[in-house]
Amino acid sequence: MKDESITVRRLRPLLGTWVEIQATGRPARVERAVKSAFLHIARVQQRMSFHAPGSVLSRINLHAHHTPQPVDAWTWDVLRKARALWLASEGHFDITLGARLVERGVLPDHGFATLEAAIGSDALVMWPGRRVGLRRPVLLTLDGIAKGYAVDLAIQSLQRAGIEQAVVNAGGDLRAFGPHAVPLGIRLASGAVYRSGSLRNAAVASSMVGHAPSAQQNFPGCVLHPGDGNWDAAAPRVWTVQAETCWRADALTKVAALSAPARRQALVARLDGRILQPETASVQDAAA
Repeated sequence: MKDESITVRRLRPLLGTWVEIQATGRPARVERAVKSAFLHIARVQQRMSFHAPGSVLSRINLHAHHTPQPVDAWTWDVLRKARALWLASEGHFDITLGARLVERGVLPDHGFATLEAAIGSDALVMWPGRRVGLRRPVLLTLDGIAKGYAVDLAIQSLQRAGIEQAVVNAGGDLRAFGPHAVPLGIRLASGAVYRSGSLRNAAVASSMVGHAPSAQQNFPGCVLHPGDGNWDAAAPRVWTVQAETCWRADALTKVAALSAPARRQALVARLDGRILQPETASVQDAAA
């Protein structure tokens, strides 16, 4: 007689937030699978953190403008996705705003060559053999995509381990798979959470645009406009996007936040996302 499935829920501090994994599977494999999923997330943090001076990302920011830097497969994949989305989003998603965030004290200065280089992901050069160069000394920041990418890696790890159903939630960047829908809530800048139907075999992510100390307690990051490098002075608002993968949902929240109102819904939809609002969200299923 086979062991009945069990559900475990584990929580760890990673990626600047609390990461929760809930997984259902056979007792002999579920704990090991969850531990492996957390390890995948921790490796993304080690490689793609702007805060860590020894990360792969920091090495790129410090040296790639004069010497191409070898990178691992995950960092390469994230950079490739980010550059493609910069082009597809007409510049609304841009990973070269790191210097603006350093100037504002949001990100640390590791002794970078300059904070004055013109922004734009055209500065990123990807050479054969997974070598990364920069045409000018921009500072890359992957905060707008790496957390979602880590969630996707964790989900893939759980699926390979034979887990039947799982939810990975990294501070609101969330992806679920399995036969059963899970409750979905959308958080506002005030911290209030609206219960908004369910999620099944899909991902959602949220980002805040605007700047207010009270709102920063709930969304400690900030979204800058690629055009002028400033944040919106208007009242803070949280944008939530659903997509098939969490890296895409994560990145498209920035596109949603920064697009012109008349084009916002269509642009996000063209990039394979869907903007969710508390009053309109319902059951979200990638297969729908």
